[in-house]
Amino acid sequence: MIDFLGIGAQKAGTTWLFEHLSAHPQISFPAGKEIHFWDRRWDGRPDSVQRWLDVFSKFSRRRQGEITPAYAILNHATVREVYNACPDTALFFSLRNPMERAWSSALMILKRSEIGFHEVSDRWFIDVFRSQQSVRRSNYVACIDTWTSVFPADRLHIIWFDDIVTKPRAVLQALARHIGADASFYDRIATEKLNVPIYAGLKLPVRKQLITVLQDLHLAEIEILAGRFGRDLRNWTEWTGADAAVVA
Repeated sequence: MIDFLGIGAQKAGTTWLFEHLSAHPQISFPAGKEIHFWDRRWDGRPDSVQRWLDVFSKFSRRRQGEITPAYAILNHATVREVYNACPDTALFFSLRNPMERAWSSALMILKRSEIGFHEVSDRWFIDVFRSQQSVRRSNYVACIDTWTSVFPADRLHIIWFDDIVTKPRAVLQALARHIGADASFYDRIATEKLNVPIYAGLKLPVRKQLITVLQDLHLAEIEILAGRFGRDLRNWTEWTGADAAVVA
């Protein structure tokens, strides 16, 4: 039985969440963090879905799941298939400033290409920012609306990347409660350990001339999120990219 799905967002602390959830004795990831079944392997046949579900049949006394950030941008029809396969599963979605997320993602692509930061033009970054994948992954409102048009809204737990940074213990406790695990486990984890980033990369400032491009792409999205969740996101809208870094 699959008990939870982490659906994203990419570059929004999902590996940090995976590491700390994996340490919980009541939580298991039978196939690791990311299975990528619904975005890569699902072929529309019921037997393939059953093979995915069978992955989560090993630990009957643990809460079992996976975290695949690509699931955030699944279309409505596929999300409906996810619901048909596991209607009672708990969902969670970690949100990071979409401008910062887009920059972090671009740096990850750059690192994988083995090209130096100073070798790449502004045009290259702009094309990455405006790519369909980057825009869709940063359009959190559309992602949330797609998933909650199928799953009950209270099934989707929202995590703010800012809270992972400032109050990691509370984030893990709330998430544990959401997926049905003992939240008190995280009382025993040293604060120093919770504050260690996972896969933190070099801090590379955003080129000033690129900030306007990121603002044009994402400021409206941030305003919608602030209104919907009643959260002060001025630190997002005022972000300058001076202390940006790659994170998992």
